[in-house]
Amino acid sequence: MTTEFDLGALLSERGAERYELHTRHLNHQLPRMLHTIGFDKVYERAEGAYFWDAEGDDYLDMLSGFGVMGLGRHHPVVRKALHDVLDAQLADLTRFDCQPLPGLLAERLLAHSPHLDRAFFGNSGTEAVETALKFARRATGRPRILYCEHSFHGLTAGSLSVNGEEGFRDGFAPLLPDTAVPLGDLDALEREVKKGDVAALIVEPIQGKGVHEAPPGWLRAAQELLHRHKALLIADEVQTGLGRTGDFYAYQHEDGVEPDLVCVAKALSGGYVPVSATLGRDWIFKKVYSSIDRVLVHSASFGSNAQAMAAGLAVLSVMENEQIVANARATGELLKSRLAALTDRYELLADVRGRGLMIGIEFGRPRSLKLRGRWTMLQAARKGLFAQMVVVPLLQRHRILTQVSGDHLEVIKLIPPLVIGEAEVDRFVDAFTAVMDDAHSGGLMWDFGKTLVKQAVANR
Repeated sequence: MTTEFDLGALLSERGAERYELHTRHLNHQLPRMLHTIGFDKVYERAEGAYFWDAEGDDYLDMLSGFGVMGLGRHHPVVRKALHDVLDAQLADLTRFDCQPLPGLLAERLLAHSPHLDRAFFGNSGTEAVETALKFARRATGRPRILYCEHSFHGLTAGSLSVNGEEGFRDGFAPLLPDTAVPLGDLDALEREVKKGDVAALIVEPIQGKGVHEAPPGWLRAAQELLHRHKALLIADEVQTGLGRTGDFYAYQHEDGVEPDLVCVAKALSGGYVPVSATLGRDWIFKKVYSSIDRVLVHSASFGSNAQAMAAGLAVLSVMENEQIVANARATGELLKSRLAALTDRYELLADVRGRGLMIGIEFGRPRSLKLRGRWTMLQAARKGLFAQMVVVPLLQRHRILTQVSGDHLEVIKLIPPLVIGEAEVDRFVDAFTAVMDDAHSGGLMWDFGKTLVKQAVANR
C-alpha cells in the first residue's frame, strides 16, 4: 500500500496561512516584526537574484538569505546535481563505509587553501565554528578562546561563547572560557596570549556586524603572535568565504596569512542542502582523532550526506566555470564606487566600505539643523532607526530587499548573490538615490520614522 503526498496541493490549500502558522507554532516574534516594518510580503517564486510576488512584480535580492544564496536561487547546475544524486539512490549515511563524494568535495575545497590538509563536514556555520573550537582546545590542550568585539560566530552554546554581541549572550550564561579583544588591537591580543591558557583566536577577516575589516597587516601579525605562544588562528569564513569579498577567502586579501582552521558554510550549500566545512592542518586532526578508539570522537549525524556533498561540488564547479569570484570583485568595486560617490551629495551618508559584494553603508549625524533635529529624535528613541527607515522604502517603493547589519547600528549591509551585474547595480543605486533624496528633502519616510519611534518607545 502506498500513500501519496502532494506537496503542491498542500501549499495550494494552506499556503495563505503562512504568517498565522508561524505565529501559532514557531517564533511568534518573527511575523510580528515583519508586520511592523511592512516586510510581510508573499513571494511566489525566485530565480537568480530576484523574487516574484503573486502579482508578478519582481524584487531584487540584495540580502541573499544572509549570504546563503551566493549563486542566487535555483541555479540550474546545482539543481541538476541534486536531481542526479537522488536518482542515483546511493547507499548514503551507512556510517560504516567511505563514500566518494565527501572525499571529492574535501579535495576541491582544500585546493583553495593549499596549506590545509583535512576537512570535517557538518550542517551549518555554527557547527563549523563549534568544530573549530573543539579541535583547537584538543590540539593545544588549552581552554580559552579569544574573539573580537562585535563579532558574530553563531548561536549554539560554544559559538555563542565567542559572540561579540551581548544581546545574543544575555540569559544564556555560563558559557565557555573566553575573552574579547578589539579587532586590530595587537597589544590587547598579546596581553591575553602571554597568560599561557589561550587555545586560539577566532576572527572574521571582515566582520558581518557593521562590515568592519581588520586593519592592514593585523591578521598576519596576530597569526605570528599566536604561533609564537603556541596558539592557533581560526578564520571564520562562514559569510565571507567562497568569493563573497572578491577572493575565494577573505583572509587571502593579506599576504602570508595561513589560518590553522577555516570555517565555511552558507554559500557552499547552493541554497539547497545545509552544509558546512571545518578545514584544518593535518596535525590538528591527528590530535583529535588520535587512535582507533577515538574514531567517532567528533561527528555529525547528517554530516557528509550525499545531497550536501553533491550541492557543494556543484557550487565549486559553477564558481570556477562562471568566474564567480572575479564577478564579485568587479561588480563589488562598481557598486562600492558608485555609492561612495554619493557621500559628498548626502550629509546623512557617513561612509561606504567593504570588499567585493560585502558592502556596508553607514549613516551619521547630519550637519544641517533641520536634519540634525530629526536625526536626534530617532537616536533618542532607538539607535538604528534611520537605517531601518532606508530599508523599508527600498522594499516598499523600489522592491529591493536589504536589511540593517546589526541591532542598534546605522549600517545597511549589502550581501547580494554573487551573480549580479551592472543592471542590478544600476537598479540599486537609482533606488538608493531616490530614498536619500526623500530623506534630505524631509519627505514621507520621516512620517514612517515617527511611527518607528512610537513603536520603539512602546517596546521598551
